[in-house]
Amino acid sequence: MSRATDAATSTTGGGSVSVDAVVVGAGPGGSATAAHLAALGLDVALLEKHTFPRDKICGDGLTPRAVKELVRLGIDTSEEAGWVHNKGLRVYGGNGRPFTMDWPDLADFPAYGMTRRRTELDELLARHAEAQGAHLYEGAHVTDPVLDASSGRITGVRTKDGRTFHAPVVVAADGNSSRLSLGMGIRRDEKRPMGVAVRSYVTSPRHDGEYMESWLELWDGAPGASQLLPGYGWAFPMGDGSVNVGLGMLNTSPAFAKTDYRQMMRTWLENTPEEWGFRPENLQVPIKGMALPMAFNRKPHYKDGLLLVGDAGGMVNPFNGEGIDSALQAGRVAAGVIADAKARGFGTGSAERALRGYPVLMQDELGKYYRLGAVFAQLIGHPTVMRIAVRYGLPRRTLMKLVHKLLAGLTDQRDGDAFDRVINTLVRIAPSV
Repeated sequence: MSRATDAATSTTGGGSVSVDAVVVGAGPGGSATAAHLAALGLDVALLEKHTFPRDKICGDGLTPRAVKELVRLGIDTSEEAGWVHNKGLRVYGGNGRPFTMDWPDLADFPAYGMTRRRTELDELLARHAEAQGAHLYEGAHVTDPVLDASSGRITGVRTKDGRTFHAPVVVAADGNSSRLSLGMGIRRDEKRPMGVAVRSYVTSPRHDGEYMESWLELWDGAPGASQLLPGYGWAFPMGDGSVNVGLGMLNTSPAFAKTDYRQMMRTWLENTPEEWGFRPENLQVPIKGMALPMAFNRKPHYKDGLLLVGDAGGMVNPFNGEGIDSALQAGRVAAGVIADAKARGFGTGSAERALRGYPVLMQDELGKYYRLGAVFAQLIGHPTVMRIAVRYGLPRRTLMKLVHKLLAGLTDQRDGDAFDRVINTLVRIAPSV
């Protein structure tokens, strides 16, 4: 494997580094991109604003889609390696009992999900990228892109402490605010769905449950006999004495800009069963919020040497709010395109054509599915629609099996069952976002 110059492993407080690719942001998407690139033989600098361990506001839940990408990345996802496995999803809503759905048994995806705190997950992935040969720079706060004066093409990035990292290709995996995207004139599409979520950890005897749990209705008192709150809730067992609890709301809801989310979460938690322990005195950390940029709400995903991965490209699933799986997937796709461009010769027309294929590939893999998700997000933003869907949908096991597969994006492309064929057809005929 080729290595970058010695400066790439020692530069601090100024200086310049030249590599094949610079990846900004060592979240799941950025670290996956860097790991795949390094494994393919490219010299890559992975820049992280903070130092590890560091937290990210997240539900910490990983569906089988994310598990598959971790396995592709070469990560040991066994319970012995520290992962907490789960069997599926338990859904609460309506006036009946909760509805439990196992992850489907498919050829294309494993039949288990997982949870892991982002303080552990992100560092694990960054160290994995480093083990593959990527050069990891912690405390590298990128301030702006370095642009070619004549073409406007990005040729690197600058950090707050005076360092400059040069490369023919730069990957923006720097989150929802994406300073690099803004520096290249790539802004969010305000018409695309956007979510907001808050979360905390609570000490609870339910920490070792076998299912991730989701609430499609939130009440400020007894279910069915109190005020219905906007949004959805979750409780993901972490296996360490704690449960990740949180709630979210889409901007398609009329209450989106008028809600005190932290207070709404406290109200919801206080009305869960006493024995669960979901009470303010059991919260381990303050309630904090995050934005959920959905359905490719920032495009193009490639422009003048810059590729967008993960939240920077609005890659959160509008069906379920998950973003880690698509960030990992995008990192794999981006790395393949960049490696192809290098093989063709960076700076050539052929290499540029390879790079321009990245957004096409992402559209093929997720664009139509996200288009369906955007329609779904628009519908459930209306309380009446959501109430009818929960009341009449949850009791029907056959319907919920289809919905479960659709929302999690879990179908077999070949030899699937009737539900797989229905969902795959819907995705195939949907217009791209």
